[in-house]
Amino acid sequence: MVSIDQIKQLRQETSVSINECKKALEESGGDLEKAKEILRKKGQELAQKRAKGIVKEGVVASYIHSNQKIGVLVEVRCETDFVARSKEFKTLCHDLALHIAGMHPSFIKPEDIPEEFLRGEKEIYQEQFLKTGKPEKLIKEMVEAKLQKYEEEICLLTQSFVKNPDKTVQDVINEYISRLGENIIVERFARYEI
Repeated sequence: MVSIDQIKQLRQETSVSINECKKALEESGGDLEKAKEILRKKGQELAQKRAKGIVKEGVVASYIHSNQKIGVLVEVRCETDFVARSKEFKTLCHDLALHIAGMHPSFIKPEDIPEEFLRGEKEIYQEQFLKTGKPEKLIKEMVEAKLQKYEEEICLLTQSFVKNPDKTVQDVINEYISRLGENIIVERFARYEI
């Protein structure tokens, strides 16, 4: 039997509905960490289902750093005006703007990176690794691994979230998709720095 205190604690930590928290706790046998994992997986499944939702509403959020030298504008889209005006959605948008200010991504997702850009990086990595004298097959694997890591570092959705480095930005967005029940995407952003 799951206690009300456990449900309350899981609800506070995840902001998922009470009913979903209860189901996850029952499924996990009362284990809070397993329940969180169950909710996370359900959130990812819901995000995949909702990915086809038409995102015609949203907001443009801004962030100006305290030193007045960094500013960010980010356009975040959702499906309905009701969600766009909600406090939770606005919190997500502000957190995304804050993240962009601090982590300086260049692209939204890896698919957005131009081939020429990646080709140039790949050549640099190959030259670096050729000097090590390692076998060509190993060098190729090392270059691919470093290129993948580089893509993750310069793309917003694959970066570790500034407020919780255990999650990527996409993981955080998926959690909000799960909570709000709508598809959410980052349409575009601009970061200015003096």
